[in-house]
Amino acid sequence: MSSADDTEADGPRAGRAYALLTVTALCWAANAIFGQLAVGEVSPMAMTALRWLGVLILIATFARRPVQRDWPALRAHLPFIAAMGAIGFAMFNALFYAAAYSTTAINIGILQGSIPVFVMLGAFVAYRTPVGAMQAAGVAVTTFGVVIVACAGSPLQLLSLSINRGDGLMLLACLIYAGYAVGLRRRPPVSSLGLFTLMAGAAFVVSLPLVAGEMALGRFQWPTPAGWAVVALVTLLPSFLAQICFIEGVAQIGPGRAGVFVNLVPVFAAVFAVVVLGESFEAYHAVALALVLGGIWLSERMRPA
Repeated sequence: MSSADDTEADGPRAGRAYALLTVTALCWAANAIFGQLAVGEVSPMAMTALRWLGVLILIATFARRPVQRDWPALRAHLPFIAAMGAIGFAMFNALFYAAAYSTTAINIGILQGSIPVFVMLGAFVAYRTPVGAMQAAGVAVTTFGVVIVACAGSPLQLLSLSINRGDGLMLLACLIYAGYAVGLRRRPPVSSLGLFTLMAGAAFVVSLPLVAGEMALGRFQWPTPAGWAVVALVTLLPSFLAQICFIEGVAQIGPGRAGVFVNLVPVFAAVFAVVVLGESFEAYHAVALALVLGGIWLSERMRPA
């Protein structure tokens, strides 16, 4: 039985929603590959700023009416919306692309699988959302999978505190995104597209000081021709197409059922990393992936009614 916030969807309607949400997961998984391809072609903060600038240009035509219609409610919640855009979009992506300089796309994809569990823990802390015994077991299993990735399958690395810097940045990014997801429970009653537009605008504004800091440190890199291609792909796929597909998918089958498709991201990311980048898929990656997905399954399927 679906949860109360899910809408009924059968036949062609459900099939369309599943296709849209699978495309969403594919685009988000591809972002891990784009992060690797951007290394040496465009600096992380430049990538973050250009990504959200591109999104604003793309959605200006589509979002004008929702923003105008919802403006009174949006204006009343501007501080909240700006904070959500800064945390969930700007800071997450800045850390995401910075992590790509010192870890692999496979690791990034698998570590992203920890986000649903972090969200569950955050909901418990913020709203005292009940956590059952099996959910706690799911947290433990997923955490163990994340630890395996962070220590590259060697627990001795944890004893010497020699965790890869990129994995640490990615874990921090996941924690930040989980905070954003938990905060969205208090979103104003406005259209998703109008809300997304203002958050994207906030993300672009917040990314500008990050670019300035990158310049001051002498690490700013304007995109090369290949870098511009990566920026364009990031703007079109994980930033624009994925968001539109996710919004439509949620409208078709509800947020509860739609959220399950996020669990496909680490699977697709691992496949893309091996096929596109030629990264090595080690045995510990397989174990970690199984643990992360298994932990999420326990947390989702065995949650209290």
